[in-house]
Amino acid sequence: MIFPSLLWAVTASICFGSSVAQSISQSQTAASRKEGESVTLPCTYSTSFSIYYLYWYKQLPTGEMTYLIHQYSENINSARKDRFFVNFQKLKKSISLTIKRLQLGDSAMYFCALRESTMRGLAGGAVQKPQSPEPLQQPGKPGGYP
Repeated sequence: MIFPSLLWAVTASICFGSSVAQSISQSQTAASRKEGESVTLPCTYSTSFSIYYLYWYKQLPTGEMTYLIHQYSENINSARKDRFFVNFQKLKKSISLTIKRLQLGDSAMYFCALRESTMRGLAGGAVQKPQSPEPLQQPGKPGGYP
């Protein structure tokens, strides 16, 4: 590798859910940083869903997709997990991913995704259906990805 201290982050987008109009846009196509630095990857979206989940995934050069973090639309606090932080701004329909203390292994493509939250009524109230907040495993891949 010519520049082993540089990290590349390329972004793209995917959307899970019904055929109702949804869109995700990641305007930054590439970023390079040195190990130990931070990077922020922006993502904006539009949705007709009233309650939804937003996700960040990392795709390794092997093609393997790895779940990083998710944000529930009804949670006003932005999600945090290890070195990964999201800045969720529901009114601006924006969710950026910040990766702190970059490592060489962070070099990958990063995907922002959106999925509707399915709710059902029970005794006059709404209850989350019993399912994982992450999307289902990818068919045909052992272990899949959330």
